[in-house]
Amino acid sequence: MKKDSRIIKLIIGCVTLFAAGVIYAWSVLSGPFKTAFPLWSVSQLQLTFTLTLCTFCLGGLVSGLLAKKYSIRLRMLVAALLILAGFTVTGTMNGSILLLYLGYGVMAGFGIGIVYNVVIAATNAWFPDKKGVATGALMMSFGFSALFFSKVSARLFDILSVGWRNAYLALGAVIGGIILLAAFMVKAPANAKKAVQETETDVSTKDMIKRSSFWKLFVFFTLLAAVGSTAIGFGKNYFVSVGLNENAAITVAGLLSVMNGLGRLFSGFFYDKAGLRKTQFCTSFIAISAPLLALLAVILNSPVLGVVGLMLCAFSYGFSPTVSAAMVGGFYGMKHYHLNFPVLNLVLIPASFVSTLAGKLFEASGGYLTTFIVLCAMSVLGLIVNISIKKA
Repeated sequence: MKKDSRIIKLIIGCVTLFAAGVIYAWSVLSGPFKTAFPLWSVSQLQLTFTLTLCTFCLGGLVSGLLAKKYSIRLRMLVAALLILAGFTVTGTMNGSILLLYLGYGVMAGFGIGIVYNVVIAATNAWFPDKKGVATGALMMSFGFSALFFSKVSARLFDILSVGWRNAYLALGAVIGGIILLAAFMVKAPANAKKAVQETETDVSTKDMIKRSSFWKLFVFFTLLAAVGSTAIGFGKNYFVSVGLNENAAITVAGLLSVMNGLGRLFSGFFYDKAGLRKTQFCTSFIAISAPLLALLAVILNSPVLGVVGLMLCAFSYGFSPTVSAAMVGGFYGMKHYHLNFPVLNLVLIPASFVSTLAGKLFEASGGYLTTFIVLCAMSVLGLIVNISIKKA
């Protein structure tokens, strides 16, 4: 397997996931709906993103289930059509929020889930010796995408001759087109199965979910993703609460996605260099330190601690997709990776509901103190679970 060849495959995978990462630009993409449809509540719009994350996970799971029966190309083509159709439905909808749920929430979310599963599984097969680095680069591209598409979407929305409807149609055409091209370029190595049989102990999905190690991984990564996504969700408003002015808060909040992307890349490198056990402890150390610093910032009303704390929360959140993807391959082999990975990736579903509950807790308490105490407790619980995880 030539190194130059597999680097090209990694670049193709990164570009493809960069396009698919638009899913995380929802906070900006949802902006026009507040004006266009004033009767829609904030909670109704937030439900769209929760629904998108759920169908994203299900899309990856279905793609894994169909991997042995249908080719990478066919699944990618279906995904491209779903994404294009989803953005088209959203851009042409009337006042029915059900069409938003159907278009962006179900069709686009499901299509992006298929792309995510196909690209991660196919690209990682080229890097049996560098799972962490390859996964980290892919996840970083997926994470950085939100910052790019947020900026582009905001610009398009502000141009009167374009407007949000045409902006959605354009985004659907561009992203769908990129996925369509990728369908003819994303491939797994022909000798992947042979290489896997020689180097890995393979565990089927059925056997994987019977192992205590899987459920410990599931609980740990649910807690890790929940803490990170919840903290990031507070963003600008949190920074203002600890003493930053409005403009500074907006600027710093924009850097959270950068830290998230860097966390994905760093954790991949660290996994390959330091190994599983050290990565586990490093992950938990950062995951506990991050909300703790954010909590101290609330108590002391310190903007410096607040910035460092929330930046670390974003950084630690980046560990979740990269380390979980690498550990699935390391624990259970690559032969059934196409299905094992999306099963573990279902952690995003309970994690998304934790974020929603944290928002309710903030509304009830009127501040961030109680919320970050809960997040700190969840991180400590994650450490306890993490220590007990062993390859078995």
